[in-house]
Amino acid sequence: IGEQETRARAEGRACMVFDIPLLVESGRWRAGLDRVLVVDCSPETQVARVMARSGLAQAEVDAIIAAQAPRALRLAAADIVICNEGLSLEQLDREVREAARSFGL
Repeated sequence: IGEQETRARAEGRACMVFDIPLLVESGRWRAGLDRVLVVDCSPETQVARVMARSGLAQAEVDAIIAAQAPRALRLAAADIVICNEGLSLEQLDREVREAARSFGL
C-alpha cells in the first residue's frame, strides 16, 4: 500500500481510494485518511448477503458480525454514508460518483 501511495502521489493523483473493511477495528487507519465513505445496509440485508456469498449459516454470520465493531461506530467514522439498500448496480454507481464529486473528483 505504501508503494502504491508513493507512486500515486508522484503521478500527481488527486485522490487515492483505500478499501479497508475493518477500518474501525484496526485503529491505525483513520488518522491517516482525509475522508471516509461507508457503504451501509440494514443488518438483515448484511446477514442475507454474507449467507448468500459464503454459504455460512445465520448463526455463523451473526458470530462474525458480533466480533466486529458495531454498526454505529462504523457510521460514526464516516464523512459520507451511502445506503446500499435495494439499489441496482447502476443506482449504486451513481451514488458513488456523486460521493466522489464531494471528494473533489
